[in-house]
Amino acid sequence: MFTFHHISLSVTNIANSLNFYEILGFKEVLRWKADDESLEIAHLKLNNAYLELFCYVQPHPAPSTMDSLETDLKVIGTRHFGLKVKSISEAKEHIIKNNIVDSIEVKHGKTGIDYFFIKDPDGIFVEIVQDDRNI
Repeated sequence: MFTFHHISLSVTNIANSLNFYEILGFKEVLRWKADDESLEIAHLKLNNAYLELFCYVQPHPAPSTMDSLETDLKVIGTRHFGLKVKSISEAKEHIIKNNIVDSIEVKHGKTGIDYFFIKDPDGIFVEIVQDDRNI
């Protein structure tokens, strides 16, 4: 009955965010701007899922708990989203080659997947996972 459609993020700079998410394979498919230019929305697509970016001229800052996974995960609400890859090592190389970060520590999670986290231009966590489980 249900299939995943999109996740929505509020960002401070639409161009910076588009560039970042395009490096991860998203393609922009729609852009809308309010007549008074107070808000811009972009829809990006990756396979069958969408990422909806909201960019307000006067945004509210994110809480400081968002700075670290240790404090962010304890706050109720959406904390991050994950992107699945076939090869965590190839994904790591791609991220470093595209200057998103200088180094990455791949971890083996409590639930049996290999993963690492990166942050988008606004500090939003994106988890990159290699999930070879048959569940």
